[in-house]
Amino acid sequence: MRPQPTQEQIDEWVERSLAEDLGAGDITTNTLVEPAALARAQMVAKQDLVVCGMELVRTVFRRVDSGVTFSLEREDGCFLKQGETLIVIEGKAAALLKGERTALNILQRLSGIATLTRAFVERAGDMQILDTRKTTPGLRVFEKYAVACGGGTNHRFGLFDAVLIKDNHIKMVGGIRPALERMKLSGHAGAIEIETTNLEEVKEAVEGGADIILLDNMTPETMTEAVKLINGRARIEASGTMTLEKVERLAGLGLDCVSVGALTHSAPAVDISMNFELSA
Repeated sequence: MRPQPTQEQIDEWVERSLAEDLGAGDITTNTLVEPAALARAQMVAKQDLVVCGMELVRTVFRRVDSGVTFSLEREDGCFLKQGETLIVIEGKAAALLKGERTALNILQRLSGIATLTRAFVERAGDMQILDTRKTTPGLRVFEKYAVACGGGTNHRFGLFDAVLIKDNHIKMVGGIRPALERMKLSGHAGAIEIETTNLEEVKEAVEGGADIILLDNMTPETMTEAVKLINGRARIEASGTMTLEKVERLAGLGLDCVSVGALTHSAPAVDISMNFELSA
């Protein structure tokens, strides 16, 4: 089940985004377009893509004018081929023009994340594709939702809902063993994940009873040795500047999952156009 943003979160993002774009008013539209003029517009995929952000699109136009109507609406998570329609919007021409850029910006950004995630999932074989905390500040819930729409799996949402002992934590407490011991003594009931960078650290993590061992920036050859060393005693995650080509090479090594920061920090926006025509 996808982590669905709440309506309150959707409303808050839409209101901020519209205020940023409209400010005191749309000078061009208010000057040129008759208030009573009606229009029909369709959003069209200019490339193959995975849809994400449809409720945000509807909310944008309803905020500008509650009288707009929608048809041919696609569901988040569906795959569209180039040239297919995402949604048809009808209403006052001025409202459609005022909401156009805000709606497209949101839809293109989130669909871009979902589309890139799908590409990684298709290369990953049996491995799960995980997202990270490398998200746009304030937009994490939406970007992680987009990952889920693309078929990816959400890792921890924040620092509060899972343990991941990283290299700097390890430095602060003097090593992998002390870090694991201290976390276990704390009474934490959930899984304990720890980052490793070489086989010696992997061995320490296994002997220390880690539930999940993160193999960070290791070569495929070293990862293969790490999988043998762990031998099913912990779940195995890989990370470190993952690309589509690299993930494809890692499929079949025995890894359980791969975390990919690029899903949210480097996904390109997809190309979507909004085409207008006047209504009678």
